[in-house]
Amino acid sequence: MKLKEVIQGLEITGLKGETNPEIQGITFDSRAVKGGALFVAIRGTQADGHLFIPQALAAGAAAIICEEDPAGREADAVWIRVPDSRSALARVASTFHGNPSQELQLVGITGTNGKTTIATLLHQVHTRLGFSAGLLSTIQVLIGNESRPATHTTPDPMQINAYLREMVERGCEYCFMEVSSHAVDQERITGLQFAGGVFTNLTRDHLDYHKSFKEYLRVKKRFFDQLTGDAFALVNADDKHGKVMLQNCRAEPHTFSLRSMSEFRGKLVEMHLDGSSMEINGTEVWIRLPGRFNASNLLCVYGVSILLGQHPQDVFRAISQMDPVSGRFESFRRGNGATGIVDYAHTPDALQKVLETIHEVNVKGGQIITVVGAGGNRDRGKRPVMARIAAEASDKLILTSDNPRNEDPELILDEMMAGIPPGLRDRTMRIVSREEAIRSACILAGSKDIILVAGKGHEKTQEIGGVKRAFDDLEILKMNLKG
Repeated sequence: MKLKEVIQGLEITGLKGETNPEIQGITFDSRAVKGGALFVAIRGTQADGHLFIPQALAAGAAAIICEEDPAGREADAVWIRVPDSRSALARVASTFHGNPSQELQLVGITGTNGKTTIATLLHQVHTRLGFSAGLLSTIQVLIGNESRPATHTTPDPMQINAYLREMVERGCEYCFMEVSSHAVDQERITGLQFAGGVFTNLTRDHLDYHKSFKEYLRVKKRFFDQLTGDAFALVNADDKHGKVMLQNCRAEPHTFSLRSMSEFRGKLVEMHLDGSSMEINGTEVWIRLPGRFNASNLLCVYGVSILLGQHPQDVFRAISQMDPVSGRFESFRRGNGATGIVDYAHTPDALQKVLETIHEVNVKGGQIITVVGAGGNRDRGKRPVMARIAAEASDKLILTSDNPRNEDPELILDEMMAGIPPGLRDRTMRIVSREEAIRSACILAGSKDIILVAGKGHEKTQEIGGVKRAFDDLEILKMNLKG
């Protein structure tokens, strides 16, 4: 594709050189530049891509997109100046791949909790209904039924558009995509055409990045502000921030709720450890996912499916057959009756909802033993809050490492311990080794007890000192509960 075609539609504030070069690829990583590449210089949180323009040109870049004019010998290169390189990268990525989002029904799901479950279950529903669909999630990328590993909740613009193009070529009609606040703020979804946007809920998370809850909310709303008039916006009316998402939104507004009158209305009828019975718009259906938070997720899945034109009875049938999502309230029971649960809950709100669900399904009256930590190099303010929630809702609590990353795990546990009320400290342990913490919980568990291992869910690695090693909560829990 010619450079002049790739940059068509960009807001250009300066240009040097001919725009006839053939562009073979696009990258914002100077180390990935090959002959004929278009290099986009982005100002990142760790480094400024403008400093790597010489390396990109030396590696064979055909042209540069930048926010400031190159100096010295680099000034003789072909370059395009734009106000915002991140936005430009997303737009040229979409153009280069032939605007694939326009050939799919693309639905974006945003919110603090529930994104992965909703996106994954929407993919399951539409696959069961006979459609070919794609999935871009925290857990995996699915092109039809072919799985690829996921590296980010929302990939970079080049990856997104490459995946969408492959989905189109493989016959996918739908794509369900998690939209993180980072992705919105960093313009990763700019230029995509969404058929619909979904809001799940908003609670404290990522304040290490956004600095304030107000800013976190503002960034989430930007996703809905970008939707077009022919799209739909489905929001959770049980969350007070749902109304905010719909303010000045051009998309057609819709709501779902478990607590109030809404277009998509749900009610939890019965709840068990292996699933729930719920009523959706007057029809009762059994789902294999327990908990009120999952009832809300399923209600959302139903609403999106209907808004995409599916028949209600077909959707009910598909919902009743759906499998639980990896690492989301994934439970099993050992021979003597003790139950193990692994969940991704890594925010105060998610942890509280998971523990509330465990209390509701704990019909045997066994003790609840919780193993939980907090990630390093992330929002430190939520650490004592999560520890307090876990202590108040558990009979025994073991604080341990999550992904310490480059922080001292002992210091992370110190900050968590600070949130535990003095009267609950006698039933709290701290064990830095996550494997040892899980093993200890299994030793403590009796036949009626429930062990919750929270925070990492589906993850298959643990990052300590900046190094990732193989680690799987579910496998370690199963191994020790069998022992």
